[in-house]
Amino acid sequence: MSNKLNSALLDKAVTDILAFASGETITKGGEELKGKKRNFTETIECQITLKNYDPQRDKRFSGTFRLPSVPRPNLKCCVLGNAVHCEQADRIGVDHMSVEDLKKLNKNKKLVKKLAKRYDFFLASDNMIKQIPRLLGPGLTKAGKFPTLLSSKDDMQEKIDEVKSTIKFQMKKVMCLNVSVGNSEMDKQQIVVNTQLACNFLASLLKKQWQNIGQIYVKSTMGPSMQIYF
Repeated sequence: MSNKLNSALLDKAVTDILAFASGETITKGGEELKGKKRNFTETIECQITLKNYDPQRDKRFSGTFRLPSVPRPNLKCCVLGNAVHCEQADRIGVDHMSVEDLKKLNKNKKLVKKLAKRYDFFLASDNMIKQIPRLLGPGLTKAGKFPTLLSSKDDMQEKIDEVKSTIKFQMKKVMCLNVSVGNSEMDKQQIVVNTQLACNFLASLLKKQWQNIGQIYVKSTMGPSMQIYF
């Protein structure tokens, strides 16, 4: 699918976002804005509004796509693993829980909710994933964090990186979609490529493709939003 984004506009937007995040002054709409360097890594996200789309009538869509560069390296993972996977997780410094650990939660809704809150995503060994609903109840599913399958053949670090770089578009009842495409520590070109691929992928999910996309903005956590598609 052809890329409908204006490369020069996207390039300038990302340059300004990174400059603002590093404390430099940028010009937006003829106005000077003084940037500020924060003491955390800002996430850069794409905000997309749809048009000619009726969430009530039109078919809901959902899709996941792996970006070439990890947009959110700080996501916290917990492995719900068998003995082998728990040992591997230990070696690479990733938190892990065994069947016994999960049994201790005793299906207590508050404790399961706390667990879901503590981590951004979960991986589970293939022989454990079926037991999760029985051991924990529906808590992780409700939080939208049901574990990703980790088979015995998977390289754990590679699987973690895969989840960290996978974005998801899901149409709910609103006409606005947000997705992370990078962070303020990344190289400009990596953010540009991630943004182009994310927008092209979303267009491919839509009935009328780019004709269903109204506007696209890119912004960092604390920075101003930059319009890259009108």
